[in-house]
Amino acid sequence: MINQISELEIKNIENVSKKLRRLILIMIHNAKSGHPGGSLSCIDILNVLFTKCMNYYPECDMNSDYEKRDRFILSKGHASAALYAIMAHCGYFNEEELLTFRKFGSRLQGHPCSKLLNGVEVSTGSLGQGLSIACGMALGLKLDKLNSKVFVYMGDGEIEEGSVWEAAMNASHNNLDNLIAFVDRNMLQIDGSTEKVKSIGNVKAKFEAFGWDAIEIDGHNIKEIYNSIVKAKMSKKPCVIIANTIKGKGVSFMENNAGWHGKAPNDEELQKALLELK
Repeated sequence: MINQISELEIKNIENVSKKLRRLILIMIHNAKSGHPGGSLSCIDILNVLFTKCMNYYPECDMNSDYEKRDRFILSKGHASAALYAIMAHCGYFNEEELLTFRKFGSRLQGHPCSKLLNGVEVSTGSLGQGLSIACGMALGLKLDKLNSKVFVYMGDGEIEEGSVWEAAMNASHNNLDNLIAFVDRNMLQIDGSTEKVKSIGNVKAKFEAFGWDAIEIDGHNIKEIYNSIVKAKMSKKPCVIIANTIKGKGVSFMENNAGWHGKAPNDEELQKALLELK
C-alpha cells in the first residue's frame, strides 16, 4: 500500500518550492552566471525527495547511521543551484552561504564538488557519467549488505550520451533494485529542442527495453512525485521516474525557453521573476 501524503503537506511543499525558486534566481543573479532553466525544472522533485523520501544526515561526523544514508547524485551538475538551495533548506549549511555561489574559494562551485561540500557524494558536471557512478554505489551497498537507496538525477539532453545506456544495461544485469533514476524531461537542452538535436523518443519504453521498471509523471505535481518515489522504492528492478517538466518553471518569461538554459537574469528580470514567485 502506498503511503499517503496529505493536502496540507502538499501545500507546504509547494510553498517551499516557491521559496527555493526565489533562492535559485537570487544566487544566479548574484553570481552573474549559472543555469536557471534546468534548476527551476528539477526543484520540485529535489524538494519532495529530500524532505519526504530520502534518508540523509547533514553532519557526517555526528551520526552513527551516516553510512546507512541514501545517496544522491546530481548527474546534471550544471543545475547545482537547485541542489544547493535544497541542501541549505535541509540544514547542510546556512542559507547566507548561498550568496557565495560560483565565487572564488566558495564551497558552492558551479558544478558540485565532493571535496568541498559534505552531502555532495561525487563531483559532477561531465554529462553522461552519473548513472555509471550510481551503479557502482548501488552495487557497493549491496556488497556491504546495506539497505540504502541510490538516487541519480539526469537531464533529458544528457541521455543522448551512449554511456547512459551502457550503465542502464549494467544496472539491469546486476539487478540493482536499490537504484532509482530520474529523467528531467523538459524537452530542451542548450542547443534547443531535444527532439531536434537528437531525438530521444519514448524514454519509458527505452528503459523498459533495458530491463528497468519505468514510471512517467508530471514532474511538478507533488502528489505524483511522492507516490512515484514510494512506488520506485518497492520495485524489484532498477527503476526510472520520467518526470515531464517545464524548463524555467515558475517564471513566465523563462518557461519553455532554451535561452534560459545558462543565462543569469539582470536586475530588472530578477525583480520581475521574484514578483511572479511572491
